[in-house]
Amino acid sequence: MNPVDIIIKKRDKKVLSQEEINYFIQGITKNEIPDYQMAAWAMAVLLNGMTDQETTDLTLAMAHSGQMIDLSNVIPIEVDKHSTGGVGDKTTLVVEPTVAACGLPVAKMSGRGLGFSGGTLDKMESIPGFRTNISEDEFIRLLKTTGLVLAGQTADLAPADGKLYALRDVSGTVPSIPLIASSVMSKKIAGGARAIVLDVKVGLGAFMKNLEDARQLSRLMVSIGKLSGRKVVALLSDMNQPLGNAVGNALEVKEAIATLHGQGPKDFTAHCIEVACHMLVVGEKAATLDDAKKLVIDTLQSGRSWEKFHQLVVNQGGDAAYVDDPEKFAQARLIETVPAPRSGYLKEINAQTVGETSVELGAGRMKKTDSIDPAVGIIIHHKVGDQVQKGQALFTIHANDEKKLADARKRLLGAHLWSDEKVDPLPLFYGVIQ
Repeated sequence: MNPVDIIIKKRDKKVLSQEEINYFIQGITKNEIPDYQMAAWAMAVLLNGMTDQETTDLTLAMAHSGQMIDLSNVIPIEVDKHSTGGVGDKTTLVVEPTVAACGLPVAKMSGRGLGFSGGTLDKMESIPGFRTNISEDEFIRLLKTTGLVLAGQTADLAPADGKLYALRDVSGTVPSIPLIASSVMSKKIAGGARAIVLDVKVGLGAFMKNLEDARQLSRLMVSIGKLSGRKVVALLSDMNQPLGNAVGNALEVKEAIATLHGQGPKDFTAHCIEVACHMLVVGEKAATLDDAKKLVIDTLQSGRSWEKFHQLVVNQGGDAAYVDDPEKFAQARLIETVPAPRSGYLKEINAQTVGETSVELGAGRMKKTDSIDPAVGIIIHHKVGDQVQKGQALFTIHANDEKKLADARKRLLGAHLWSDEKVDPLPLFYGVIQ
């Protein structure tokens, strides 16, 4: 068996065997296959696709290329949630403590933001002292004793995926749906997940710009779950406009805290409730979505979700004074509220433009070595479909640089498109695949 034969076989639209896929992934992991052969193979996959079984074999080969975490002797079932990335998506900060407070333990390994999509770890680290780099022993101890832990992914988790992921970015093969699906699912399987809720974003601020591509990706990831013995459900959710109002690290943590106190934006609150319900059903804590919804709403309203979030912060070294009094969070030096330039109905709030503007203010990173300013970001005051009067607050910019503020003001005004006619609000979800 050699790499060239495997590249040619996929180039000629033939199906690769499990043995061939395992051989290729082992070669990548051991640095025995050079970048140019990896790139040629990835391009063949992009052009010719993979069957569901091939993609599952690829997923499992990448999952087994490094450390495999098994929590079956710690908790009855490990349930995980994964978002494909969005603007203003601070869902983990509300959903995970809510699910844990409902009695279903959650061991969450999250990533950092790259590009215009924010990262959960960056948001939580805007709380002074909060540690995301914790040992395996501490990870297990916190999970056993509190039922909730939030940590960064280790380099030992699916290392073959890390190598392939980096190469896809420079070889024009990022859009390959089998490679996206196997990348997401390999890390979840390596992390020990037995039941997974996928929040697949669709729209201007998502990687998947159209519904059909998002459906295809979701179907494939659900199929990988079935073929690998996991329970997987995928929610297709809107990302044409930011989720909630806040975009930026400390601002999003403050909005999550408000939501845990029952004072969050309606769209974000409803989104969190839906995701939490599906986690409780796949985690066998609730028999139906209706049962789950009653439990989730009661847990949020009773304050138990907030108590669990507070416990998470304290357990991982965060300064609880900041979450008890969010006004303590770092404040940007320049805060400007921009009024609506006209009256009318909002027909678009371009999520990608909002996300990119937030990054340019310093809230995100375009390359891994970029540093993050936790205080900067944007508050979007309206939603698509809202009727807005001229002079009403349209958005608020939090900046630490005058030029960046001026540039942000111009870009964000351009991100808001208007109509004189009534506009329907955007749906939160487009469907569920299971």
